[in-house]
Amino acid sequence: GREEIAQVATISAEDSEVGQLIAQAMEEVGKDGVITVEESKTFGIQKEIVKGLQFDRGYISPYMITDTERMEAIFEDPHILITDKKISSLQDILPVLEKIAQTGKKELVIIADEVEGDALATLVVNKLRGIFNTLAIKSPGFGDRKKEMLEDIAIVTGGQVISEEVGLKLDKIEMGQLGSARKVISTKENTTIIEGKGEKGNIEARISQIKKQIKENESEFDKEKLQERLAKLAGGVAVIK
Repeated sequence: GREEIAQVATISAEDSEVGQLIAQAMEEVGKDGVITVEESKTFGIQKEIVKGLQFDRGYISPYMITDTERMEAIFEDPHILITDKKISSLQDILPVLEKIAQTGKKELVIIADEVEGDALATLVVNKLRGIFNTLAIKSPGFGDRKKEMLEDIAIVTGGQVISEEVGLKLDKIEMGQLGSARKVISTKENTTIIEGKGEKGNIEARISQIKKQIKENESEFDKEKLQERLAKLAGGVAVIK
């Protein structure tokens, strides 16, 4: 119950007020919700429940970390490029990097099958020189589920999955095909997308579609995986600061 949660939370936060807030937050976001604790800009502790999506893949390279104390890469209001491709050549993403730079922004989050080779090396060098910050993350899931989870992320962030299956190429990306969010936080193991800028109606339609699939599916394994996706889409993220 809430008391036990409060005790555990109190121990980890070393403060009973924070413990109570975390316990309350856990009830509000549900068992699949996510809670993050941030440094506060004001005195006292506040809690806000925001829409968020978390998946179990973190930054591809530790050079992408922005907060060395917490070992996290934290990107505020970034553009988000979502693709089912491996990115190994810088030429593939140079056009989109240039388009973003022209708008005066210097951040991009990439969620891709893999980011490697000279693409990764150049992104890391640019980050270290302070020219352009990129956070590269591997796509979550495997096989068909990977495709569906990328689509979930695209819907939550208001972007498109750049996939050759639908005739979209990395080097021809338009700004409108990128997703965005208030914040993206990556650790070594996890990524949390906070307040994706996707259309509420599209997210709700996606939730209904998954609920329908759960009803119609015979396989327990598939049902379980669909439930996980549903919880991620419908769950919240509590930000305690």
